[in-house]
Amino acid sequence: MMVTTIIGFAVMSGIDEIVFHQILAWHHFYDRSTSDVALMSDGLLHAGELVLLVTGFFLFADLRRRHALAPRSAWAGLFLGLGTFQLFDGLVDHKLLGLHQVRYGVDLLPYDLGWNIAGGVLLLIGVILAVRTRDEGRTTAPADRAG
Repeated sequence: MMVTTIIGFAVMSGIDEIVFHQILAWHHFYDRSTSDVALMSDGLLHAGELVLLVTGFFLFADLRRRHALAPRSAWAGLFLGLGTFQLFDGLVDHKLLGLHQVRYGVDLLPYDLGWNIAGGVLLLIGVILAVRTRDEGRTTAPADRAG
């Protein structure tokens, strides 16, 4: 599950950067300086996201090669990673550290609520899938041992 959590974290970082930093141009990773620093901060975010994504997929490929990939657990990890990035960005980067806001020149409340609720929903889906995966493992384990 950890491998796909890394992939989910990287994917959501990429979505954030592509959609909100580049296409919509609502913010940069670090907006408290010059536009050159803001652009460089986006580049560093992108570099980190790519390192995580490539690492995650190499680890994922290794799990598949060893026939050790549990698909349901993998989906749980993906959603956990997606939601974790979204909530971390919304709560820590936006509010606690003030690195940037979702958007500028507007009432932030609807944007903050939408951003964090979306992250919470993704994280909740991941938790539900992880619990179901764990519970399924418990119910099938005794039969496996008996067989």
